Parts: sequence; C-alpha cells; structure tokens
Amino acid sequence: MATGTALIIDDDADVALSARLLLRPLFGAVIVAHDPAELPALMAAHDPDVILLDMNFARGQSSGAEGFKALEVIRARDQGAVVVVITAYGGVNIAVEAMKRGATDFVTKPWDNDRLVATVATAAALRTSRREAIVAEAKVAEITALPDSPLLGSSPAMRGILALVDRVAPTDANVLVLGENGTGKELIARELHARSSRAHKPFLSVDLGAVAESLFDSELFGHVKGAFTDARTDRIGRFQAADGGTLFLDEIGNLPLHLQPKLLTALEQRRVTPVGSNRDVGFDVRVIAATNMSAAALADERRFRPDLLFRLNTVEILLPPLRERRADIVLLLGHYLGLYARKYGKALPEMPAGLAARLTAYDWPGNVRALRHAAERAVILAMGETFTDDDFPLPQRAVSLAVPAVTEAQADMNLERSERRIIERALQKHAWNISVAASDLGLTRASLYRRMEKHGL
Repeated sequence: MATGTALIIDDDADVALSARLLLRPLFGAVIVAHDPAELPALMAAHDPDVILLDMNFARGQSSGAEGFKALEVIRARDQGAVVVVITAYGGVNIAVEAMKRGATDFVTKPWDNDRLVATVATAAALRTSRREAIVAEAKVAEITALPDSPLLGSSPAMRGILALVDRVAPTDANVLVLGENGTGKELIARELHARSSRAHKPFLSVDLGAVAESLFDSELFGHVKGAFTDARTDRIGRFQAADGGTLFLDEIGNLPLHLQPKLLTALEQRRVTPVGSNRDVGFDVRVIAATNMSAAALADERRFRPDLLFRLNTVEILLPPLRERRADIVLLLGHYLGLYARKYGKALPEMPAGLAARLTAYDWPGNVRALRHAAERAVILAMGETFTDDDFPLPQRAVSLAVPAVTEAQADMNLERSERRIIERALQKHAWNISVAASDLGLTRASLYRRMEKHGL
C-alpha cells in the first residue's frame, strides 16, 4: 500500500493534474496547489516527502525568480526538504542553479512519464533515508553521547588527540582513525562532524565489517527498482543519503581487497552509480574511516590498496588504548557511574581509594567500552553505600597451572554461564579484537555483539 505525501506546486492546472495522476500510485496522498504562497501552510499541514515545484508562475516569466523564492521558503522551513523542480525545455541552467540552492533534482516540460516517476520515486527514497538516519542518529546519541563532551580525558595522550581534533575538524580533510576496539573511534568521528561546517547535515555510519559482500554496492551506492530479486523499490545509497554531511566508514580494514577498487573509484570521482541504473549521481561528503588494524597491517598491499589508503588518511588519528592513558580511568569511571546512577535512579555509592587504585592498574581489554559496561554493572548490583571489589569482578591476570582435574567452571553445566565464559575467554585470547574473536567462535561480528550485550561484556 502506497504511503507518504507528494506536494505539487504548478500554476498550470492541466500540468498539475497530469503529474498528480502519474504520482498517485507512489504515494498515499498527492496534494496539488497553484500558488507558491500556499507553501508554508501546506508544508505545516502535510509534511510532504517530495515537493514538485514549478519555477515560473506569472504569465510570460521565464527567469525562474519565483521558483527560487519559493525554494528559499521551503529550505527556510525545512532544511531536509526534498524538492524536484520543473523547468521548461531549455531551462537547464535554471535547474542547475536551483540544485545549487538546495533542490534535489529536476524534470523538464514536456516530460517523459517514466522519467518523472523515476525521478520523484528516487527523491522520495532520499527523504525516507534521511528521516531514518535522523531517527537512528537520535537513538545512537541517546545511548552513546556524553553530556558536555563525548571525549573525556586529561592525560597527555588525550590532550594531544583533542588538540588534533580542534585543528582538523573545521576542514574537509578525510580522516583515518586507528585504535583498538572500544577506544572511541566513532566518538572521534562524531566530534569531527559536530565541529565542522557540515554539522547541520547528516552523519551516517556504515560498519563495513557487517555488510555482506553481495550487498556492498547496494548499501553504499543504492539501487533502482528491479535491479535484483529483492529490489522492490528504489533505494538511496549511503553516499547519497549523507550528501552534504559526513560518512563514517567503520571497520574499513575488513573491506575485502576485491571490493576496495569500487570504493576508491567513488571517492576519486565523487559520483556513484546505483545498482541497475545507467545514470551516475554526484555526492558531497566528508569521509572518516576507522579500523582496529595497525598502520603496519594497513600498509601490507596484500590486505589493503595503497591508493585507497592514500585517499583515506589525509590526516591520521591514533587513539591510545586505555592502559596507555591510565590517568583518565578514574575520570571515565566517575562519569559513567554517575551516568548510570541517574539512569537507574540509584544513589551513587562511594569509591574506596584502594578499589580505585586497583581499577586504575587494570589493563582494561575492551578499553572504554569495557569500562562502561563494568560501570553499568556495578551501579546495578551495588547494595551498600560503598562500592566493593565484588561490584567490579575483574578477571585474574594469570591462572595457576596446579588446577584440579575438574574445575568448578567445568562442573557448572548451566548453558548461559558456559556461553558467557567461552565468549569472555575468546575476547581475552584475542585482546578484544571482535572480528578475530567472532571468527574463532564461528560467529558473525553482529552475532558476537548481540551475545556480548546479552551477557554484559
């Protein structure tokens, strides 16, 4: 069943009716108006997915001035509005200028019916993708964003990182963020976006380690209806959806070698061709990439193309593991303990100096992410006015060789506890490298993340 709303603004009643009949199968409602002065009221009442806007209204006008003014009104009311402008044949220059001022696409009169439908359908898909991105970003922000600043730390290492972010953020330079899992690579990417001139535009994140190879082109470049079996509608790719903003390519080191040329071509040409389409589209995004691979591993041509690496690391930011910034551990603990105490409506127990020292001395495999989980668990389980060692059950650094033939863990046949022990053992074995641990366990990264969340790891 068709959903959404299209708004047609055209002074020619016959043209507007023709467009309405063509678009009716695509939308739940198609609203027609003949005067751009009605735009504010119509936008407020219907929140249209697509606005089809004529560029000339007064008899004899061909400059597009009225359309440009209407476009300003639309953009002032809704920066994310998707507008397809209508121009007379030969009015391509007006259409180009309209796109510079924020229009998404254009059609010329007299139009080809299939072209009009395809253009508007693609524009509607872009609006849907932007709305989904806003919702997703809000959910992520609710979970991960920190009050005041997401980047906490006063250690020399973090002061250097923050100073580098200050210098790089206002530019459009591509950035490659290196660091172990849990060190805050996505937080760095979000901070770079938030401090840039693109802050009012989308920030989209793609975990390349979780994208199936068969869906790589569709996910990043989009597809048109009928491009493959499940392509029931046009779909905007991440590059188009992030147009004007920032695209965060997480786990770039997991991108298979044979797919890397496709990404390189898109970055070089600043254009993508949706799957099943013979028409390429431009994009304007800043790319921030991240990986837990070392710089030396990325430099191995058998694993990563040097020309793609050159494109990605105009500026390189290396995030230190938590064990190399121990001076920040107490600060981070205080922040997360307070955060979860407020979240769960609990009084915050005091932190004994001895326990704080032991937590600071711990190496924290899993880094800030592991510390955050530990803080949440401690707040939930703490019963007294003071935290105890039992509230922070840190794994032993070493296991004695003189163990009984059957340990207590081996005798415990509880499936849930056994699964948790196996996952924890795999994570520790591989220094909390999620990709390697998942492979060792015979799981996908996504499956391992779900199990980690389930067991509070």
